Amino acid sequence: MSRGVRPTPFSLSPAVMAAPAVVVAPGSLHGPVVKVHPVVLASIVDSYERRNEGAARVIGTLLGSVDKHSVEVTNCFSVPHNESEDEVAVDMEFAKNMYELHKKVSSAEQILGWYATGNDITEHSVLIHEYYSREATNPIHLTVDTSLEGGRMNIKAYISTPMGVPGKTMGVMFTPLTVQFIHYDTERIGIDLITKTCFNPNRSIGLTSDLQQVGSAATGLQDSLSTVLQYAEDVLSGKVSADNNVGRFLMDLVNQVPKITPEDFEAMLNSNINDLLMVTYLANLTQSQIALNEKLLNL
Repeated sequence: MSRGVRPTPFSLSPAVMAAPAVVVAPGSLHGPVVKVHPVVLASIVDSYERRNEGAARVIGTLLGSVDKHSVEVTNCFSVPHNESEDEVAVDMEFAKNMYELHKKVSSAEQILGWYATGNDITEHSVLIHEYYSREATNPIHLTVDTSLEGGRMNIKAYISTPMGVPGKTMGVMFTPLTVQFIHYDTERIGIDLITKTCFNPNRSIGLTSDLQQVGSAATGLQDSLSTVLQYAEDVLSGKVSADNNVGRFLMDLVNQVPKITPEDFEAMLNSNINDLLMVTYLANLTQSQIALNEKLLNL
């Protein structure tokens, strides 16, 4: 643990040791949908890479919002902790202070639960989940398999339900939830840049210009249209069996396209391109004027 951090220890009770956590099979998915933003996954992986020497995993608090049918995880922060065979120590004071600081920046975010790296749920997980049950109603437990078992980083979410006979030894049953990955438009730009670095030998890439982004978007749109046309031709020729769901999606897509003549569309596109070129020219001109002014001031 780092200096100045005094974790509050939890001792595993005999009841917890006698009744470990039970994980329901993945086929029993039910409950709210957990929507995770990419910045959350990046923060979890970063905290795992910066973990203390000898630490097997890292844990942290999940922040976000809750609606009627889903839980949206938009932020998180790591919490210092230590684990041994019969005890787990969590710095609860650190977690409370970090949450108070996050509320000053984003008051809408609330505690949703907690995360842990790894692919297993242990007796220690039950004890930590009990603490977060006091901070959030029906908290979410998110696991991120940073060991990459099976060649990929499996990400799972659970909710807990007490199980057992009243008056006897009680246990906890963790039920898996459906996990979806969503992003804002601004996050999509960062994701695309990170993806491109995978194919670069130097693992680095610069930002693209506005015109390059327009060209990439047009190329992607053209590829998507080619895929749709190829699918329609395969269905008409009998190579592929028709899918009603795909047909509904295509019908909705066609209905969203405004009815406009090719001449009007070309005129509108040229007008937008001219506006973009004008803005780019003015921005470059302003940058040149500022640089020239700095040179004159330094003479």
